[in-house]
Amino acid sequence: MFLNCSFGQKTNPIGLIETSYGNIYIKLFEETPKHKASFISLAQSGYWDSLTFNRVIPNFVAQAGCPDTEEGFNDPEYLLEPEFVKGITHVYGAVGAGRDDNPGKLSARCQFYIVQNKNGLNRLDNDYTVFGQVIKGMNIVDKIVIQKTDADDEPLTDISMKISIVQMTNIEIEKLQEN
Repeated sequence: MFLNCSFGQKTNPIGLIETSYGNIYIKLFEETPKHKASFISLAQSGYWDSLTFNRVIPNFVAQAGCPDTEEGFNDPEYLLEPEFVKGITHVYGAVGAGRDDNPGKLSARCQFYIVQNKNGLNRLDNDYTVFGQVIKGMNIVDKIVIQKTDADDEPLTDISMKISIVQMTNIEIEKLQEN
């Protein structure tokens, strides 16, 4: 996909979500190291490759990963302490970690969402950890959220995904964003 002819230039791990609608590229934030490491680990293990976008709401989010199950929210192996960072907010294209209403605001590391509201969702700031930002592919997210859904906002037709990590230099990231 990308040839890395960087000759020693530093590369960055970029999340790549492949869907039938197209690809979504995500910059993972250094400021949220636990969530970043978790996303990379789950992607590299193929964790999400049999799962789907399980909740899509126009002007809100496209959510994917584990469905709302007790295992996803109660198993300590799948929970992360929140990493709220001043200045990292729920803007259009922000990638955040899902969670239930637990008092510690622990993230369910297997569940993530992408903010699709063009005005952002500031009411979620400091309640849900934002750990990344879509750098290319918001047009794909916009297509995903308008699919027909059932009463639980689950798409009537599965929207499968394959998630991997690609290493890119800053120059490669800039070129990706230009196209």
